[in-house]
Amino acid sequence: MTASVKTLAKRIAIAGSLETANLLRAAGVMRGARGLGAIFTLHHVRPHEETAFAPNAHLEITPEFLDLVLVRLKRDGYRFVALDEIPALLSQSGSSQPFAAFTLDDGYRNNLVYALPIFEKHKVPFTVFVARGLSERTHTIWWETLAAVLRKEEKLGFDFGHGHEMLDVAVPLAKERAFARFANHLHRHDETAAVTAIDAMARTHEIDPDEIVDDLVMTPAELNLLEASPLVSLGAHTISHRAISRLSDREVRDEMEASRDYVAAITGARPGSFAYPYGTREAVTQRQAAIAREVGFDIAVTTQPGVVTQRSIGSITYLPRLSINGLYQKVRYVSGLASGIPFQFESNRA
Repeated sequence: MTASVKTLAKRIAIAGSLETANLLRAAGVMRGARGLGAIFTLHHVRPHEETAFAPNAHLEITPEFLDLVLVRLKRDGYRFVALDEIPALLSQSGSSQPFAAFTLDDGYRNNLVYALPIFEKHKVPFTVFVARGLSERTHTIWWETLAAVLRKEEKLGFDFGHGHEMLDVAVPLAKERAFARFANHLHRHDETAAVTAIDAMARTHEIDPDEIVDDLVMTPAELNLLEASPLVSLGAHTISHRAISRLSDREVRDEMEASRDYVAAITGARPGSFAYPYGTREAVTQRQAAIAREVGFDIAVTTQPGVVTQRSIGSITYLPRLSINGLYQKVRYVSGLASGIPFQFESNRA
């Protein structure tokens, strides 16, 4: 089975699982699976632009879809809360109405331009997680840089650790495989060195990684403008956007404290929330969650899928989130995901 067929099969399976979950939800089955509520994660919110190669398509949704999601969740009975309210909600009991909290990672400019008006329309609070290195233009966004290079070129030269080699990336499938190989290399080797090498390769092909950050990410002034909305809070997201499970405890603490202080300088108050870069089980462990507590965060979120339950109070700095995935932009899928039913299926298989 080729990689493209495997990818298609996986997407069909996920869509089928979400369809089934939504049907069961609508029938009133497994109501307890939804827990107390859900924390949703987004990245880009912007108009769709058609491209033959879009390896980061899962990270973006359209403003129109976000609008539909908020309408749907309200209809499904959810109450919208700010992320910072969740610790207090978990210590309470008695409410049968599930909550929904919205978060957006990395501080993209389209969060201000396109997402804010939609959230304001529905009076829904949300949190934007800020990576200091991106906001200050001292770090780059390797996945956006790599996508730009692969879209432009048909051949690329790179050293993955066994000497320089040339990659034929003339067709979309080859580009997809190359993107996956670069990502695997970055996550298995020194991340800073790998990003530096990707940036250097991009520059040889007249792609400027710094310009990409400048085009996509809000400046401190724009973050301040965003935060002026009573619906918006800013959270910390490290300096360098590296997988912190691969850093020393001292480095983890430095990244957390520096990003916390950076947000405080913008808003005038220390943020109570933190989001782990990447957020997967490989990128963050309970060890880093303990450091987040020591640093003083009231709540910290992963990207590990799941709903929030009463038991989550014991892992308040290691909470799951539900991704509103750009590959599955149907509101019934969001209802199915928020129901928590797909995770019951996974538990039974385990």
